[in-house]
Amino acid sequence: MTGTTNLKARRGSRWTLLVWGGAAGLLALPAIAMRFTAEVNWTAGDFLAMGALLFGAAALIELAVRLSGDIAYRLGAGVAVLTGLLLIWVNLAVGLVGSEDNPINQLFAGVLAVALLGATLGSFRPGGMARAMAAAAVAQGLVCLAVLAMGQGLILGPTALFIGLWLASAALFAKSARGGAAR
Repeated sequence: MTGTTNLKARRGSRWTLLVWGGAAGLLALPAIAMRFTAEVNWTAGDFLAMGALLFGAAALIELAVRLSGDIAYRLGAGVAVLTGLLLIWVNLAVGLVGSEDNPINQLFAGVLAVALLGATLGSFRPGGMARAMAAAAVAQGLVCLAVLAMGQGLILGPTALFIGLWLASAALFAKSARGGAAR
């Protein structure tokens, strides 16, 4: 193994350790908190659901690292994955509209579907990813308008946050695409 290849292997293993170790650490936090307060009361189902979300997110970030060595691409993927994770987590925990039991919250699955379908149709290339994340931002805004039209409330703050995150991801992927290298 050459020195450069060996260095890349070590960097990859550090990145892998950070991503997967971070996911495991986040999953351990509620278990630790349950030892000290009654306010945190997770069931086995809660741990399974969050474990699936965290380890699914870690797998997607790991995939992005393998798809491209470009830091803008990797950061764009990280922002997109974490935005999707946050959107799912908030809806499962408390719901963006009303409570987690409000069926209107299922509309946000459409935002994730737009992001995933766009990424797939764009073959996970930077330009296609930029368009997919911009489309997810538009979808997020459309869900907000639908919620408002249905008289379910005004969710401008969370909508602005998520649109900003989707657009930040799109901007990072666009920067990667301008780099010129096919990924």
